[in-house]
Amino acid sequence: MPASPATLDELLARSTALAGMTLGQLAAQLQLTVPQNLQKDKGWVGQLLEQILGASAGSKAEPDFPHLAVELKTLPVNQQGKPLESTYVCVAPLTGIAGQQWHESWVCQKLQRVLWVPILAERNIPLAERMVGTAFLWQPNAEQQLALQQDWEELMEQISLGGIASIRGAQGKILQLRPKAANSKALTAAVGAEGEPIRTLPRGFYLKAGFTAGLLQQQFQSV
Repeated sequence: MPASPATLDELLARSTALAGMTLGQLAAQLQLTVPQNLQKDKGWVGQLLEQILGASAGSKAEPDFPHLAVELKTLPVNQQGKPLESTYVCVAPLTGIAGQQWHESWVCQKLQRVLWVPILAERNIPLAERMVGTAFLWQPNAEQQLALQQDWEELMEQISLGGIASIRGAQGKILQLRPKAANSKALTAAVGAEGEPIRTLPRGFYLKAGFTAGLLQQQFQSV
C-alpha cells in the first residue's frame, strides 16, 4: 500500500493523477478483486481510494489524512456530473450529547477540509469500468460553515429533546439525518419523547445531494 502523502501538494498530485482511470485499474494496482456489486460491499469504493492514496486514519474518529487534516470523500455522479446520492459524513451520537458544541463535533472536524473524488457511477456501468474524475479540495466558506452549524444544532437539539422519531430527511439546508444500519435489527440507545431510554436504528449525518451538486458546479465552472 502506498505511503501516506507528506504534503497537501503531494496528495493533490496523487489524486489528480487518478483522473480517467477505472476502478478496475486501481484495484489491479493493489492486487484487489473488484466485487460484483456494492450491495454487500457498500464502502468498497471509498476504501479503494483510501488505500491507493495512502490514507492512514482507518476507522478512527479523525480525518482520513490526520497529519494533513483532510477527509476523503468519493462522490458518485452521472454522465452530466450530477451527484447520484447524498454523502455520508459520520454516525450521529444519540445519547450523552448535552452541552456538545458544534466545533467539538465529529461532523465539524470531518468537514473542515475535504478531498472530493468524483466517480462516474451510473447503475448500468459495471463496477470495474466506473471511472475516476478530477479530484478537488474543498473547505467550507463562512456561509457554508454557518449553514452546517445551524443544521447540526437543530438536529442535535431535536435528538436531545427526544424527538428523534420525528426527524425527516427533508430537514436541514445542507445536512440531513438518516437511518444508518446494516439491517433493522441493529438497534442502538436513544432518548424517547418522554425522556425515557429507547432503542432505535442508528442515524448518520449526510450532506444533501443538492449541496454537493453546487460544489461540483462551483469547482468546474471556475477551472
